[in-house]
Amino acid sequence: MCLSIPAEIISITGDMAKVSVGGTMYNASIKLVEDINVGDFMLIHSGYGIAKIDEAEANSTLNLMQEIKKKMYQKDYSKELDN
Repeated sequence: MCLSIPAEIISITGDMAKVSVGGTMYNASIKLVEDINVGDFMLIHSGYGIAKIDEAEANSTLNLMQEIKKKMYQKDYSKELDN
């Protein structure tokens, strides 16, 4: 199973882009994505942009990921560790 995450394009230099994922910066190749510009959103996987997506879809996915993260840290795992 592969996981890609939405990222906003901050800057482009040649075939590489500086992207932001929730404020954390990464470098990603844009060789596989057509018609990508600063301010656009794309899915990234293993350092490669794989698809352009719209801002609403990106924000929806990022919000869902934040909810999952919150729930993971709220769960009490102590009972499971006692077994």
